[in-house]
Amino acid sequence: MIGVIFQSFHLMPTMTALENVMIPLEIMGAENIYDRSNEALKKVGLSKRITHYPAELSGGEQQRVALARAIVTRPKLILADEPTGNLDKDSGDMVTEMLFDLKTEAGSTMIIVTHSTNLAKKCDRQISISNGEIRQNKKKDNETII
Repeated sequence: MIGVIFQSFHLMPTMTALENVMIPLEIMGAENIYDRSNEALKKVGLSKRITHYPAELSGGEQQRVALARAIVTRPKLILADEPTGNLDKDSGDMVTEMLFDLKTEAGSTMIIVTHSTNLAKKCDRQISISNGEIRQNKKKDNETII
């Protein structure tokens, strides 16, 4: 029901990219685990890296494996903690685009915690805490509520 994307990836170092993505499906007792995991890695552009271990992947690739792992179950809710925090700008932009595309494809609700104003601006709604005040900004009507 919930897919989680961590800032620090939290991939199992002794498992390949494919095996890392398979974990939630195995826990669920799902069918077609290999095919579904392979397809999720394909969606994030890593179909040629499925046999690589996390240490053999760049930071952007590791985050895309974590993204594939989070969406492979087609969760209703995606929780993302600083999903681009450990990435350079280009990798961060790529992961951001994929994250929103996959969220839309799965029909999921997504909650992102971030310090990146650029990432926050892509969301339909932003809630921020500044100097102890909670502020809400809705993209649709640009209304600020304090």
